[in-house]
Amino acid sequence: LALNPWDVVLCVSGTIISCENAVVVVVIFYTPAFRAPMFLLIGSLATADLLAGLGLILHFAFVYFVPSEAVSLLTVGLLVTSFTASVCSLLAITIDRYLSLYNALTYYSERTVTRTYIMLILTWGASICYGLLPVMGWNCLKEPPSACSVVRPLTKNHLIILSASFFAVFAAMLQLYVQICRIVCRHAHQIAVQRHFLASSHYVTTRKGIATLAVILGTFASCWLPFAVYCLLGDYTYPALYTYATLLPATYNSMINPVIYAFRNQEIQKVLWAVCCGCFSSAPPFRSRSPSDV
Repeated sequence: LALNPWDVVLCVSGTIISCENAVVVVVIFYTPAFRAPMFLLIGSLATADLLAGLGLILHFAFVYFVPSEAVSLLTVGLLVTSFTASVCSLLAITIDRYLSLYNALTYYSERTVTRTYIMLILTWGASICYGLLPVMGWNCLKEPPSACSVVRPLTKNHLIILSASFFAVFAAMLQLYVQICRIVCRHAHQIAVQRHFLASSHYVTTRKGIATLAVILGTFASCWLPFAVYCLLGDYTYPALYTYATLLPATYNSMINPVIYAFRNQEIQKVLWAVCCGCFSSAPPFRSRSPSDV
């Protein structure tokens, strides 16, 4: 096959994604202090994005060096599983943030740990099921071209289900972040009244919190919405250029996630600085903050 520059860009993106998220996974896995629910969810997100990066690399390698329909199905299944797990992990993190604010007094309890494990099981269970569909026969390799979607070898119906699931997740995240904004504004106002802060201080604190949430949700939407909309409206007759142009920003979400959810966390920063300085300790002396601070 002639080398497609878009495939090269996706492979390079996959390499960057893999390196970034591998750092997060290793730090969380080898640090016993990172066993709080919010770190488990961040670890789930990093694992999903790591698999997505590896999937992009493997897809490029197999397409150009070991072309095979069976291998193509496996790599596509891996990509579907990993990207689905990534989006669902973002929803789980949003739910955890909301509950940490809504039930702040009871957040640090066994119920939270149990709920976190349930969310992880549901996230990865659903993602694996979605990813196995092409491998188990729901593909268009032996079907007429009209049965294929804009992402071959996925069928139209499969991609419609994936897109509809994305919009459901996005709607749930949007609703939860609206509720989080309301809680943040109310808390900031109460603190300002109790401590006799100036109105300008209350305004700055509230604006900062809302701006952070807007960046998080805006990044997610700008990365995934173009691809999700194109999957619903596109057709197999459309040029492959449109698929690449909308899929590439979606992969950037896995590149940005470590920056937003991991590298901004002060506890993870401490461990990374300790590793860079050669004084790594497996049990750094700190207590995990609430997810609303992550």
